[in-house]
Amino acid sequence: MTYHFLLTNTILSLLLTLAHAVDKTRDPETNAFLKLAATNIDRYTKLDNNVAWTFDFPSQSTYTFSPGSVVNANAATFPALTGIGMTMAMLNLGPCAMLPPHAHQRGTNIVVAISGNTTSYMVGENGVGVVKVELVTGVLTVFPVGSLHSMQNNGCDNAQLVSALNSEDTGTINYINAMYQLPPDLLRAAFGDEFLDADGSASRIPKVGTGSVMGSYECRKRCGLV
Repeated sequence: MTYHFLLTNTILSLLLTLAHAVDKTRDPETNAFLKLAATNIDRYTKLDNNVAWTFDFPSQSTYTFSPGSVVNANAATFPALTGIGMTMAMLNLGPCAMLPPHAHQRGTNIVVAISGNTTSYMVGENGVGVVKVELVTGVLTVFPVGSLHSMQNNGCDNAQLVSALNSEDTGTINYINAMYQLPPDLLRAAFGDEFLDADGSASRIPKVGTGSVMGSYECRKRCGLV
């Protein structure tokens, strides 16, 4: 195989990985109507039944604790939120699961723990340190728009958190997966390692999937998962 063939396949596979985690618009016709509605009463003529106002997190196809998931109620998945400017998400983390480093380009994120023992990490921008918060039941933290953040369930039981964002289209980007879409030569330069096996490293990055991946080896060993 040629270098260019390997690079193309790596990029395509990562693009597919990212696409898998993107919320699909379920009812674009309703979204379009709600965006153009002249009055709030017009909105109610479209959202004219109880089902249109109900979003059941556990019934969503991506709802899982194996290893975990981010289930979003937003304009794409729940048309009643069209034009409201909000996203609500249920964050499910199985034992030792984590949300890998990511950011939301169009929304500030507030997260509150419902159960479990989760640690969050946030870097606001170059020149500032890491903010670390222990998210146990009832504890809340905030990730300002565009900030890099990650979190891990430290326990051997499931953890659950609720996430609110002030955007109905938050623009989530998983940095490690996105970074490895760049040409290998640029990655080697960025890491300061001309011998970095960029193609091989890309193949070992966990897929985004439902939003969660397995976390640290220390936790997995402690919980008997390795």
